[in-house]
Amino acid sequence: MSLDLDIHLKRGRFTLEIQATAPAGVTVFFGPSGSGKTTLLRAVAGLEAVDRGQIVIGGSDMTERPAHRRAVGYLFQEPRLLPHLSVLGNLKFAQKMGRKVAPQSFDEVIALLELGDLLERTPFALSGGEAQRVALGRALLSAPKCLCLDEPLSALDQGLKHRILPYLERLRDRTDIPILYVTHDAAEMARLADHIVLMQAGRSVLSGPAEAILSDPAAVPYLGVRAAGTVISGQVMARDPTTGLAVMGFDGGQLILPELSQTKGRSIRIRIPAQDIVLAREKPKGLSALNVFEGTITQLHAGQGPGVMVQFKTGETLFLARVTQYSSQNMGLAVGQTIFAIVKATAFDPAGIGT
Repeated sequence: MSLDLDIHLKRGRFTLEIQATAPAGVTVFFGPSGSGKTTLLRAVAGLEAVDRGQIVIGGSDMTERPAHRRAVGYLFQEPRLLPHLSVLGNLKFAQKMGRKVAPQSFDEVIALLELGDLLERTPFALSGGEAQRVALGRALLSAPKCLCLDEPLSALDQGLKHRILPYLERLRDRTDIPILYVTHDAAEMARLADHIVLMQAGRSVLSGPAEAILSDPAAVPYLGVRAAGTVISGQVMARDPTTGLAVMGFDGGQLILPELSQTKGRSIRIRIPAQDIVLAREKPKGLSALNVFEGTITQLHAGQGPGVMVQFKTGETLFLARVTQYSSQNMGLAVGQTIFAIVKATAFDPAGIGT
């Protein structure tokens, strides 16, 4: 199932005009405050009327339907649970209000989000992360054709955020509906996104698969230097508790990472920020850094400041590194050239390693 957008709406001085497609999986809408991300989600859910255009979900035109007939689940920054009902009551209420049977059964949603021990509690007795899990379960039980998640983790501290991310990964991997996700957190985006739509001033400026967008030098002005980097999917090849290290295999070779919670053979996904990769013209020796791998430069992109974005390819994976213009000129970097990338194992944040 997919969602297709072609909408235009004007509110005062702000205009949202966007064409986008969100396939099944997580599509992250990323951009500065005021770029129209939340307005877009509200329009999809029927909470904001569009002036013209179409909102098509799974082949059905939802543009003129009222919010309660769109089958769109919406998760806000705050859980907004019904305070007079228990967790079980909140979930059963959502199931009752759904216009059809949810693809996931009640028991499947409870298992997916690990809500079994919370069912008899009231919303006041839940932590922030627990309340968001309940709100997510409620959205799923309403039998949605599409989910809109509007910065669902922004009100949580880092510890709670990292505990709830695995539940969102499970949701992404076990459902076949489009999930529209708004966040300002680059690591969160890299961990969850299947697709990314970059927004600015009410328009989509760049969109595509997450791996392609995050490693594209042309996306850096919209992502920001700190968000730019590489997303790599691979498998856990080995774990060594004595050294506190693990080995990940990917199509370009292997990477040594900090100790992982994932078991050997599990699929994982990691992010390497562009600023954490060091480049060399010749293979270095005697380094403390554990990851050294060869690549071929595919793009060089000088920005407005002192930096140059270097895109290079290892296997079928595109990497992005940031160096100074001085270093680029001094090293004589050029497209087609062979370089060596250096990444410390300690550059990987274990909390940012997902599935």
